[in-house]
Amino acid sequence: MDTDRHEDAVATAIIGQKVLPGREREYETWQDEVNAAAAGYPGYLGVEVSRPTPLQPEWVVVYRFDSIPHLQAWINSATRQRLLQVGDTYLDGPGTQRVLSGHTKAPDPLVTVVISHRVRPDRVDGFLAWQRRMSEEESKFAGFRGTEIFRPIDGLQDEWTTLYRFDSAAHLDAWLTSAKRREVLAEGQEFSDFKLTTIDNSFGSWFAFEENGTAAPAPSETKTAIAVWVGLYPTVVFLTLALSPLHMPFWLGMLVGNLLSSLLMTFLTMPYYVNPLLKRWLRPPPDEPPSKNNRIGLGIVAAATVVWAAVFYLMTTQIWTLP
Repeated sequence: MDTDRHEDAVATAIIGQKVLPGREREYETWQDEVNAAAAGYPGYLGVEVSRPTPLQPEWVVVYRFDSIPHLQAWINSATRQRLLQVGDTYLDGPGTQRVLSGHTKAPDPLVTVVISHRVRPDRVDGFLAWQRRMSEEESKFAGFRGTEIFRPIDGLQDEWTTLYRFDSAAHLDAWLTSAKRREVLAEGQEFSDFKLTTIDNSFGSWFAFEENGTAAPAPSETKTAIAVWVGLYPTVVFLTLALSPLHMPFWLGMLVGNLLSSLLMTFLTMPYYVNPLLKRWLRPPPDEPPSKNNRIGLGIVAAATVVWAAVFYLMTTQIWTLP
């Protein structure tokens, strides 16, 4: 758990917002406009938008800038304030905003919890001791991946913010509902006034790049789906060819094949094939027009698919016929 942060460290803003039912499509169009505007500001590193899930009831937007002054310039800009006036018509009440200053870890875990506390200046030492106690107990639970704590930022945010990560929603829920957590919360009763946000990042470890020492945000859901498909096609075909001589029953072959494909995708296909191949498309430079980036990225996707299709056609019709 790290409490030492520097002013020139990466700055992250985590914004949670509820969208009015039936206004989701309009909200997404508006959010794309906001993101495009943010990309034009100095120090912009990237943005991630997460849709609501059963675990995460809000839309969560995560902005990353290379410093607090640059992030503050964007947050307080007239451009953003003008866009917020439009976006208010799509939102169900005010949202939440947390700002972090520090080099956050790569998004290996699938679930991140963000908690904000208001702490009196004379109770900081007690709060940190209580947080250490909380972290010690969290670390004993299955799937725990780490804790980070961020100090308030002068002129921008007066709350302490804590991140803790688990590798799955099930493991997170086991901790959140545990008797041990209730016990530790009772010990810190004076710090019980807090806000909690859960960020559910499916496929998080499949797209865990690091840019300039900082964790880059996950690509959009559309790009994620296409990228997974690019890796899944050759993985499944190769596994089918490799397992076919075993003549397993259909139900068993699917069971084994799905397990092996998940492992191969996680440890081989995505990190060593898909991510290097599509990195520029999945993580576009801030100054590259989206239309150009999509043309190049989808062109690579199409070329890779044609090559694999030709290879497998020759393998299964000219070289090897499946039994």
